[in-house]
Amino acid sequence: MDVQHRLAELVVLIEEAKSMPLSASCIVNRPLVLDLIDEIRHLLPESVHRADALLADSEAVVLEGRREASRIIDRARADADRLTSEHEVYLAAVSEAQALRSEAESESDRMRRETDDYIDAKLATFEITLQKSLQIVDRARDRLRGQIYRELAPEPPNYVDELYDERR
Repeated sequence: MDVQHRLAELVVLIEEAKSMPLSASCIVNRPLVLDLIDEIRHLLPESVHRADALLADSEAVVLEGRREASRIIDRARADADRLTSEHEVYLAAVSEAQALRSEAESESDRMRRETDDYIDAKLATFEITLQKSLQIVDRARDRLRGQIYRELAPEPPNYVDELYDERR
């Protein structure tokens, strides 16, 4: 199961928990909530690993783009060397080689930008997912802490009964 699914389970568990009368608090099955949080904690490294794999794949795409650019440049140089026998042909070859080099560099730059944008989008999505996960966990923990404090708090004094007893 993935992180999102486990977080959804945690949200459903908390949303469906029995409400405390006259309070925004609820009663949850603490072991179940803690187990879900523990599972989420174990699943997060897997999500990070997937993000690393995406990053590695994008680096491979950039490397292949650079190799293709290098092949295009090498081909342009070979064409230029072959055409150097005549001056007019030589000038045309130089011009074509420069155009091919420029095209290859432009293509390489474009591929690099697209790859960077793709990686950035995936990392941004992953960042949002992590932030939402942490917010859900923080809210769940806050709710649990609130329940514990209410259970440990002493009974408030009844000042009305004390005043009534003093006036007698």
